[in-house]
Amino acid sequence: MDSAPSTETVVQAIQTLYHNPDPACKERASAWLGELQRSVFAWEVADQLLRNGQDLETSYFAAQTMRTKIQYAFHELPQSAHQSLKESLLNHAQNLVSNASPVIITQLALALADLALQVAGWKCPAKELIEKFGNTVGNLPFLLEVLTVLPEEVSFILMHVNSRSLRLGANRRGEVIEELAESCDLVIQLLIACTQSCAADSRVQAKVYRCLGSWFNLGVIQGEAVATSQLLNAPFQAMHNPETVSSVHEAACDCICSALYVAEDITRYESLANCLFQGVISLSEPYHVSVAQEDIDKSLNYCRVFTELAESFLELMMAAPGQGLGDLRILDLLLACVGHCQYEVAEITFNFWYRLSEVLYKRDSTNLNTIFKPYFQRLINSLSVHCQMDEDHEGVPDETDDFADFRIRVSELIKDVVFIVGSINVFTQLFRNLAETPNTTWDVTEAHMYVMSAVAKNLMPDESEVVPQVLQAVLNLPQDAHIAVRYTGTQLVGELCEWIDRHPDTLDSVLNFLLAGLQHPKLGSVSATSLQNICAACREQMARHFKGLLQIVEALDNLHISNEAAVGLLKGISLILTKMPHDQLAVGLRALCQIQADRLSQLIVQNESVKEGTRTDPTIFLDRLASIFRHTAPEVQNGQIHPCQQVVQEVWPVLSDTCNKYQADIRIVERCCRCIRFAVRCVGKQSAGLLQPLVTQMVNVYQTHQHSCFLYLGSILVDEYGMEEGCRTGLLDMLKAFCGPTFQLLKTGGLRNHPDTIDDLFRLCARFVQRCPLVILHSEMIDAILECAMAASTLDHRDANASVMKFLRDLVHTAIANDCDDDYQVRRDMVEKLMVVRGPQLVQSLMSATVFYLPSYMLPDVADVVFELMRYNRASFCVWLEHALKGLPTETTGGAINATHKQLTDFHKQITSAEEVKTVSSALRDFSRLYR
Repeated sequence: MDSAPSTETVVQAIQTLYHNPDPACKERASAWLGELQRSVFAWEVADQLLRNGQDLETSYFAAQTMRTKIQYAFHELPQSAHQSLKESLLNHAQNLVSNASPVIITQLALALADLALQVAGWKCPAKELIEKFGNTVGNLPFLLEVLTVLPEEVSFILMHVNSRSLRLGANRRGEVIEELAESCDLVIQLLIACTQSCAADSRVQAKVYRCLGSWFNLGVIQGEAVATSQLLNAPFQAMHNPETVSSVHEAACDCICSALYVAEDITRYESLANCLFQGVISLSEPYHVSVAQEDIDKSLNYCRVFTELAESFLELMMAAPGQGLGDLRILDLLLACVGHCQYEVAEITFNFWYRLSEVLYKRDSTNLNTIFKPYFQRLINSLSVHCQMDEDHEGVPDETDDFADFRIRVSELIKDVVFIVGSINVFTQLFRNLAETPNTTWDVTEAHMYVMSAVAKNLMPDESEVVPQVLQAVLNLPQDAHIAVRYTGTQLVGELCEWIDRHPDTLDSVLNFLLAGLQHPKLGSVSATSLQNICAACREQMARHFKGLLQIVEALDNLHISNEAAVGLLKGISLILTKMPHDQLAVGLRALCQIQADRLSQLIVQNESVKEGTRTDPTIFLDRLASIFRHTAPEVQNGQIHPCQQVVQEVWPVLSDTCNKYQADIRIVERCCRCIRFAVRCVGKQSAGLLQPLVTQMVNVYQTHQHSCFLYLGSILVDEYGMEEGCRTGLLDMLKAFCGPTFQLLKTGGLRNHPDTIDDLFRLCARFVQRCPLVILHSEMIDAILECAMAASTLDHRDANASVMKFLRDLVHTAIANDCDDDYQVRRDMVEKLMVVRGPQLVQSLMSATVFYLPSYMLPDVADVVFELMRYNRASFCVWLEHALKGLPTETTGGAINATHKQLTDFHKQITSAEEVKTVSSALRDFSRLYR
């Protein structure tokens, strides 16, 4: 956008966006308004639109634009404009708030809050805002909103240090928090006044609770002062009152939860913790009232409060169970919520039970386990009830809906906590419940079996009383049993695979049961998955059934089995193959692979259009072949011919033809490369016969279609053959052929748009450095590769950046590794030649990436490179680092100091004197926070 548009033009575009019925016109208006918001002219336009206050849509657009510009593009304004922007926003707020929509109030409040945080010269903004807006009741909604979002924005920044918006820096954050702490008493007085003067105004009350919760979250409230005031009673009174409207009830809940969160620091907030405990315990009766009134929203709120109380006082429960703030009535409240008829309520408590079980596991105390065991027994019983499907449900359990997700989470939770109760105790109790209850409905039976499946693999294999009865009962399920019961029963059989392995006399009847299930249209996939488990657990015993399994594989496409289940079954069969004698293995593998290769050959010849997920989709058969090669891993002695070698050679032509035919389809090519990768890994260096034709084909296709999977497959080949002298020239030629199109792609498309290519390119280069360093160091491409690596060091894609840093680290490491080798001095001289030219630039790139681009969890990879550079040449690195630090900005746009001279000096000293990479990683993380 070259010039500022008139406000009339902007208003017309907004009207088109909201009111024009033509979708094409709406899309054009949206694109144009987006371009305006990104331009420097948006400041003036938004200010003018707010001043005009024409209508809701226009004012909202203006307020939202102002907020996003302050948040993301504050650097566009000179410091001289900050004061006028502040005054303008305050005037807009004063003129608009009395009649403004809540959404406009929120955007204006956020704009002011974000401005206050970034302008270092605006001291004590909370106090100034209270003085300006606190004397008029009509201004209270706006004042409370801005006092809410101000600490919220700070809390957000503290929790999301890696966010690209509002990068205040650690020094400025400290100043802001200190100023807010000084204003805290004034805010509390305002909130108390609001609860008294606006007790009948639900909107104001909700805002008061939100505001109080926001200041609790920031951790600047003095617990003693609030604990002794009437302000803390207000949200509890709101939650006690059954007539409280939902918005106020939820805000009160949020406020109490925020207070409970900070009260976990019991040494600082002891008085607050005691008041909160008494208040929360008193909410038991109101919770039961909400249950009786079937008010699910309020029940959820009570459950959140109970759970937060339990989480905050967990350590106290461990230290003194049943005493003081470790009162175990907390668990009774949680279990009452778990018993709620709606599973959404129970689910809120799950994280607490995870944490409690984790603490009990680490403490490994029999006394503690005995105390908490009854609570976990009640938990599991309640969860088994929640797992019941509707009695009128037809068909197998739906694995794609929300209830299925809930059941999966229940299963995971039970697996984590069952050690406290004992797997066999749970298994036995559930079985007895079914056996001793006459006329049990199908839904109860199915739910019990589902929970039994969760603990089945934890049972002792020598158990001989209950498991045989359970297994026999499942195997003898009548044909007219509800299909969901048969489905879950089949799952249970698969989960008992380890027990079946120790009881081989049950194997034949289990296989007959699963074979019948494979032929059932609704039980095929689950039967295949259970058969996979049996194959994996009973490998040696299943060898005699290989021919039967092969017949199943031949019939896969005629059975109602998902491809995922089919791939899993092939995994299980391949694990059996691995245990067979080499001559039998080769015959079996050939038969297994031939079935899939024949299907691929038919697709290539038939020339049908590909429909994803159908039998015309080559990826189905490529995935099956990949699974076979991946999991067939026989033991081969040195000098022995690999039993899979000949089969891999036989399958290669089909894979080659597939890659050629579908070379434009990245999805198919990726699966083809994956299959080849596992084939190569399967036989290792004995796949050398494939190297020349494979590399030739990869290079040829890559010139036209830059699929990054070819780069990845190339790295596999370098890993396998890079140490073979006769292969190195061909592999280097492959790298050269890849680099040209790759650099052109990255130059035209940008690094950020091609993270997979960056990832796979530097994975390939790192393999060269690891396997044949002199080959790549002597090549003419090394300088261009290093330059690309430095440019990509700022890419915040985790996998891509990790590969870049791994390459850089390994490259420097070659100059110091294996110093007894004959080629050590040559390697060091080659790296020295690179570093003399590129060293300063490399360190500058690493510091820039650390400070401005990479999230903190990616900095350990940067630390690896920095540490290797110091090990290589500490003196030179000290100079390079000093030069890089001098190039960093000293102030933010808002005038705050990024890093003081002392902080820069301390960082330089900490890094350059480090003797461990952990020290470097910690220093980088702390230093990056000064700029975020």
